[in-house]
Amino acid sequence: MRFERFIARRYLRSKRQMRFINIIMLVSVIGITVGVAALVIVLSVFNGFNSVVTGVLVGFDPHIRIEPASGKSMQITERLSALLAADPRIKASAPFISSKALLMTPSVNKVVSVKGVNDTLVGSVSGVESSTVLGAFQFNDTPGRIGIVIGMTLADRMGVTVGSEIALVSPVGVDAMMLQGGQPLIRKCSVAGIYDSHNKDYDAHYAYISLAAARELFRYQEAVSGVEIRLPRFSQSEEVQQSLRQQLGSDYRVMTWYDLHKDLYSVMKIERWSAYIILCLIVGVATFNVLGSLTMGVVEKRRDIGILKALGATRASITRVFMFEGILVGLIGTVAGLLIGYAVCLLQMRYALFPLDTTVYIIPAIPVELRWADFIAVSCASMILSMLASLYPARKAALLLPVEAIRWE
Repeated sequence: MRFERFIARRYLRSKRQMRFINIIMLVSVIGITVGVAALVIVLSVFNGFNSVVTGVLVGFDPHIRIEPASGKSMQITERLSALLAADPRIKASAPFISSKALLMTPSVNKVVSVKGVNDTLVGSVSGVESSTVLGAFQFNDTPGRIGIVIGMTLADRMGVTVGSEIALVSPVGVDAMMLQGGQPLIRKCSVAGIYDSHNKDYDAHYAYISLAAARELFRYQEAVSGVEIRLPRFSQSEEVQQSLRQQLGSDYRVMTWYDLHKDLYSVMKIERWSAYIILCLIVGVATFNVLGSLTMGVVEKRRDIGILKALGATRASITRVFMFEGILVGLIGTVAGLLIGYAVCLLQMRYALFPLDTTVYIIPAIPVELRWADFIAVSCASMILSMLASLYPARKAALLLPVEAIRWE
């Protein structure tokens, strides 16, 4: 073992009576431990919520959506159909039509996004069919009435249930109606099913009708709004997206599930980085204690430093002595914090120490997901701050002149 490390460990494990410097060093270790543990726990909780949100969105939404680059409608060409059928990574695909419309009951009116789909294909590209909790996802349109599937929140707000009748008003021709005094395009609907996606935004603002009914209501004729695609694994989305973009060209816009919710994930990423930076300040405050204790240690050990230099120790060696001491403090605090954070996360995962109200939340307890990348990032941040805090007192000790240090000894 090099003598610098030996001396640093002796200084840190000094058996002299407890002094003010030792108390500050202990506080430094505790501060680093608390900061590192808090970082690990908070980042793991963010990971857990991110996975829950991703599971809900990916389970309900398609993995990839193809839409026209300009305009609201597109044609399903033979080239596009052949391209989707030839790619082995594409598990299923289905066309859809989407537009805003007004749902009306005698007491409530709601503007929602109405989506026309094929009820025999929608289950292969979306989770809405499996999320239907009342009735069934089957429209069974008749000449005088079409079937509609709405979300649980929307059904509650409109006061309807399976079998209830509501009116659907299409926005097509509204301008002409207002100018010429015509009648709006209205269709009677019967609630065929009610779904619960565990996402209140979806449940309150999305309704489904058949593709044929949507073509009639929104005047799409043989066109559609786009094509939804499902893959065996959603992790393949970016790879398939790049492939489709190259083959389809600029006439189409290809979006992944992440692109459909980019704003949400951007906010979550900002929150994660903000928490990381703020909690790093806790470790930073603790490392200021390291700086103070080492600086006072340099003043107290002037005689020792002078003797070491008189014996031939170089400035670099003296610098390493105090750098090693600061690094040891940081290492002890970091390892202890990592162990405490890891233990708390495991206890939460196994015993749900912090439960949630299942009547309000879709999960029974605060979610936690451990990622080794977080442990590495936290460790690096803690050790870098500890090294920077020990740099100034180490350089100050190296600049001491041996004659000045031992003159009055």
